[in-house]
Amino acid sequence: MNDVKKLSGKKIRTIPISNTEWNNQLIAMINSGISPELLEFFHQLKDERDEYRILVDITNSVLAHLDRDGLVSAISQDIHRFFAIPSVSLAFFDGEHHHAYPVTTCGWTEENHHYCQQKTYQCAQSDITGVLANGQPQAFALTDQTSDPLLLDLYTAGMQAVLLLPLTFNAHAPGILILAHTNASAFTPAVCSLLGQIASRISIAVDNANAWNEITRLKDSLKQENSWLNEQLQNAESLNDIIFLSRVMKNLLRQVEMVATSDSTVLLLGETGTGKELIARAIHKLSQRAASPLVKMNCAAIPASLLESDLFGHEKGAFTGATNTHIGRFEMADGGTLFLDEIGDMPLELQPKLLRVLQEREVERLGGNRVIPVNVRMIAATNRDLHQMVQDREFRSDLFYRLNVFPIVIPPLRERPEDIPLLATWFTQKLAARMNKTIDTIPASALQALCGYPWPGNVRELQNVIERAVILTQGNTLNLQLSDLKIASSPTLSHQPPAAIKLPPMFNPRIPENDDNERERILQALRETNGIVAGPKGAAKKLGLKRTTLLSRMQRLGINTRDL
Repeated sequence: MNDVKKLSGKKIRTIPISNTEWNNQLIAMINSGISPELLEFFHQLKDERDEYRILVDITNSVLAHLDRDGLVSAISQDIHRFFAIPSVSLAFFDGEHHHAYPVTTCGWTEENHHYCQQKTYQCAQSDITGVLANGQPQAFALTDQTSDPLLLDLYTAGMQAVLLLPLTFNAHAPGILILAHTNASAFTPAVCSLLGQIASRISIAVDNANAWNEITRLKDSLKQENSWLNEQLQNAESLNDIIFLSRVMKNLLRQVEMVATSDSTVLLLGETGTGKELIARAIHKLSQRAASPLVKMNCAAIPASLLESDLFGHEKGAFTGATNTHIGRFEMADGGTLFLDEIGDMPLELQPKLLRVLQEREVERLGGNRVIPVNVRMIAATNRDLHQMVQDREFRSDLFYRLNVFPIVIPPLRERPEDIPLLATWFTQKLAARMNKTIDTIPASALQALCGYPWPGNVRELQNVIERAVILTQGNTLNLQLSDLKIASSPTLSHQPPAAIKLPPMFNPRIPENDDNERERILQALRETNGIVAGPKGAAKKLGLKRTTLLSRMQRLGINTRDL
């Protein structure tokens, strides 16, 4: 086929392009007794004119489409219109698929309805990939002895001959144009020559479509990254936002500091509203992955049908509505931490795939064949009893053991009532500042009542109660509506109730400050201790902090003792 040339007098079998004026001129020339040689010359001119019109029409058609689906549909309809070829396929080799390649095939039903379908073939079983290697077109008859799955599918569909045209552009081969016909002698040398010129035009269009797909993918990826970064900025909070005075919380944060420096999987257990997400954020900020993103996902808030796609991602065309490639949360968290909240609500059928990702550290997008390595630290949380769920066969035991590497149980608020005054004070200050109010007093009776309430909703419920009180407050004293909580007037307390609290700007050293105040306080302590951090006369002791906690805050605030 390399030396296929158009033979004199051999017309290309295309649908003729009508031109009444041209045909009338030919009839007049025949009637006038023109010589056969000149008549043959005019026939050749007409054939060349038809070829140029075909090339121009197809070029204009294919270059008008930037998406692959529209491009393949336009190519198939144009080739069918001009050459009556019943099957047109396009195999894409764009570098995204190392072990397999997608093929879009368009054809016509017996009712002459146009259709397009997509299928993926394995490169290891393919014979047509050799066309890309030598860059030369090939035409041959189809038989049931072929070993190539794609060619076998064409033969099964009734095709008798196939023409493979490599698409090359700027030394790059984005794909192969595959034309199949029910007539074994359809691909004559003249037809093959013209189709080869058409393939050159299609190569440019396919390369443009691949470039457009890559631009779209990068744009979507950037949009997703911006969305996640904005979410992280909006939810970013200091480690100081963990307000506590109780011994149980001190023990919990000691576990947090120990596990944060490792890369082990953490399972957070506790009732709803206890602050599992806050603890997960603290683990991430104290870890070596603090500079990378913390990606969060609530397994109970996403429909089961979309959970797999949201977690692992999907390729374009993986399902109805998948118009673009979607990057999953595992890929988004690469190099950082993935926090899966409400892991107990993950569907049972999806748990084996999550287990495989945790073990192999690689994901496959939905509808894709490419294995994508990921380096992610996993933190999971649940308010359900996973032990009982495993016994009830509602949760896979192997996944549970994989997640239960370092469990941390977060105590409910009723088990640490001494933290309630601190939390109430902090929420009052924070919410009053947000609403541009000045509230400097919390009544002692209100604090006593709050300490005696069991708080089934834990810290989240306390925050909501304080927020409602701040909204209702008109003066400087917090207006708590205790009747809404049905709190007893004289609760029995296990500890001495607090007195009425005045709220100065720095109520307690454990209550969060802004970064400027905290930085100045740490710098002042370091100056007073001559830059000594640890030890009985160090800054950590003076500030009432652990050495590791002070060092992490100094690193976050950019404080270096050598600069003092």
